Amino acid sequence: MHRIDQAFSKKGKLLSIYFSAGHPQLEDTLPILTALQKAGVDMVEIGLPFSDPLADGPTIQESATTALKNGMTTQKLFEQLQDVRKTIDVPLIIMGYFNPILQYGVEAFCKKCAEVGIDGLIIPDLPVAVYHEAYKDLFEQYGLYNMFLISPQTSEERIRFIDSVSKGFIYMVSSASVTGAQNSFGALQQAYFERIAALALKTPQIVGFGISNAATYSAATTHARGAIIGSAFIKFLEEKGIEEIPAFIDQIRGDKT
Repeated sequence: MHRIDQAFSKKGKLLSIYFSAGHPQLEDTLPILTALQKAGVDMVEIGLPFSDPLADGPTIQESATTALKNGMTTQKLFEQLQDVRKTIDVPLIIMGYFNPILQYGVEAFCKKCAEVGIDGLIIPDLPVAVYHEAYKDLFEQYGLYNMFLISPQTSEERIRFIDSVSKGFIYMVSSASVTGAQNSFGALQQAYFERIAALALKTPQIVGFGISNAATYSAATTHARGAIIGSAFIKFLEEKGIEEIPAFIDQIRGDKT
């Protein structure tokens, strides 16, 4: 079974963590992955830094800028991940923009992902129609799931098309803004979560953008299978360090699994 499907086959709510590869230090990628797995996370999204991250808020933008200054590149990331499957079992997803993938070569990128054990990709600026027409067969050839984003503004027609071509999960953006931590969700976001749940899609959904504490994690997972935390984790990492990662995960999840 595909590792992402295996994660969703388990009972309970899932927690996925996002961080920028090469931040805070260039060689932190594997230590962070190791600490996250030991802390019990269900999936990890490894951010591939890009110089123009349009969908990302200030925290993730700054972490990507630091990573690039540290010397992070696509090739460097693959080198860091070369032996990752000797120690890491959780699903790994690379999240990044399409430009670096095009520069690397789409098939070469997919092949390298398969070689090191990457399970899927999240590419916010790759339209679902373009993926379906030009890249779906290639991604599937290398066993890669490609996850798409929906937002409160996404039409039901588009959501159902995304659902029809999706594997793994659908990334539910909690609001129309860029990424960033929030302390709570408002009535509009709760209504959005309920509306998507009522569509009874075949593909499970994970909520991202704005998850920062136990309250937002609980609210996001009331109607979805899981949640993704990025900005809040990156801030914690900068302030507390890799050795304190288990404390962050415990703070978010508690017994809400």
